[in-house]
Amino acid sequence: MFRKIRIFLEMIKIEHTLFALPFAFMGAILGSMVVNDTFPTWMQIMWVLLAMIGARSAAFGLNRMIDQAIDKKNPRTAMRAIPAGLLKNGEVVIFIIVSFVLLFWASSNLNVLSMQLLPIAVFMLVLYSYTKRFTWLCHIVLGMTIGLAPLGGWVAVTGTMDWTAIVLYVTIVFWTAGFDIIYACQDLDFDQGEGLHSIPSRFGLNKSLQIAKFFHVITAIGFLALLLLTDLSWWYGAGMLITYGILFYEHYIVSPNDMSRVQTAFFTMNSVLSLVVFTFTLIDLAVK
Repeated sequence: MFRKIRIFLEMIKIEHTLFALPFAFMGAILGSMVVNDTFPTWMQIMWVLLAMIGARSAAFGLNRMIDQAIDKKNPRTAMRAIPAGLLKNGEVVIFIIVSFVLLFWASSNLNVLSMQLLPIAVFMLVLYSYTKRFTWLCHIVLGMTIGLAPLGGWVAVTGTMDWTAIVLYVTIVFWTAGFDIIYACQDLDFDQGEGLHSIPSRFGLNKSLQIAKFFHVITAIGFLALLLLTDLSWWYGAGMLITYGILFYEHYIVSPNDMSRVQTAFFTMNSVLSLVVFTFTLIDLAVK
């Protein structure tokens, strides 16, 4: 049983929770302070956490199911649980259903707007896995999906959505799309050979890294805009200086001539970034 649990956790890349979860909590805390002038309750945080677990688990399960034939051909992904025969399709289907039930249950315990927006979230979770088959904008679609984490956190505790929430959403959309382009550079040759769509397979390595940099410039502007749109102050500003340094370093360690540190740029740097942004936002709001 424990081996099976470990395989499921590996399938959904539980360690990648460090990307989206801190931003979900940031959206919840910042939204509650902006709209209600108070921190969210522990119950609200718990439901946000459960909704994130459900959404993320369903998304990864769907992606692995939908992409299993592609994953089996790609040497980088051939040993994933489904193509390697470690999990059966039926087991993954049950896992996906349970994950969606958890998402629905958590959303139903938040507010009306959360339930009204739930079909859009489910649609985006399903859509992303198909986009590489027909558009190189798949990275943007992934960003639009992961960006629902902070936006969902905001809506979950406020029951509203305003321009500040939209700015936060767009900021995370381009942050995600930027690092996903870097990650996709690993599969440039495979994607071109299989007729799959991505920015690297469409524009080549050099231009793709330039596009990723541009997307992260938008991210940097978005984080600055949040400082101007809210009561966040110098603690958040200090966190942004660190965040900008992380974004710079992420692009510094990858180049068309040296892609050996893609995993560091993709996982380590972005995990640290999300934790830094959340931590300094929390400190800023807590000391007011």
